[in-house]
Amino acid sequence: MFELSQHGHDVHVGSGPQYPWGGLYGGQIVAQALRAATISVDEELEPHSIRAYFIRRGDASEPIRYEVDRIRNGRSFATRRVVARQAVGAILNAESSFQRPETSPTVQTVSMPKVPEPASLTAESWTDAFDRVDVPIDAVSASQRDGGGRVVTWMKVTNPIGDPADRASQLIHRCWLTYLSDDLPTESVLNMHPISSEEGAEEFRFAASLDHTVWFHRPVVADEWHLYDFSCLHLVSGRGLSLGHVFSPDGAHVATVAQEVLVRDSRNRG
Repeated sequence: MFELSQHGHDVHVGSGPQYPWGGLYGGQIVAQALRAATISVDEELEPHSIRAYFIRRGDASEPIRYEVDRIRNGRSFATRRVVARQAVGAILNAESSFQRPETSPTVQTVSMPKVPEPASLTAESWTDAFDRVDVPIDAVSASQRDGGGRVVTWMKVTNPIGDPADRASQLIHRCWLTYLSDDLPTESVLNMHPISSEEGAEEFRFAASLDHTVWFHRPVVADEWHLYDFSCLHLVSGRGLSLGHVFSPDGAHVATVAQEVLVRDSRNRG
């Protein structure tokens, strides 16, 4: 997934599998953009955030060209912009920030809810790249989250990635978490949207991701179970804002994810 081929200075090319719905999976494009950005920074720098805007739907039958722009190289931070292109033009614009690790106090204010272990629940996934185990909402502890449409799920990559303590492997773990993190935001927005309570709503409901942001707080081990907890915070002008927290099995808050999703009732379109 993240073995990009180099096509000139700061230009890399990737590809993706054919997904069940056709087109490309947004999480793949964001994660590959992050991978392309990491290739251009010093080895000591770690990605701590990526913010991406989806521009056009990707075509799985074409390669994706990732063009990296070295916006800034500082002593503590570096910034990269990546534009993903196909024949139709730009399909994604992303900016990533990298930080040189430094010592500071660690404070966590968000708690992982108490939920059943993944082994006790039924696994379902639309791909063999990762395992997904949904947690019934009535099985989630009383921990509160703002918003509605809450989705709580265990997820992990199916194949071993490598030692997460190794810098090169840790970058791939973070790329995979970015890949996984796009699977739930739309679901939480749809759960809260009034249209979803109507019978047969899936026949006239349109949804598309507009942007996607990931902040990495701690090292990631993406091939071990992590709990993804998403809720929709706001819905206006067809745009729903979904916010999610990612926890390691021991309760450490390893990442935060935000995505804005466009939801439309196709029956109201002229």
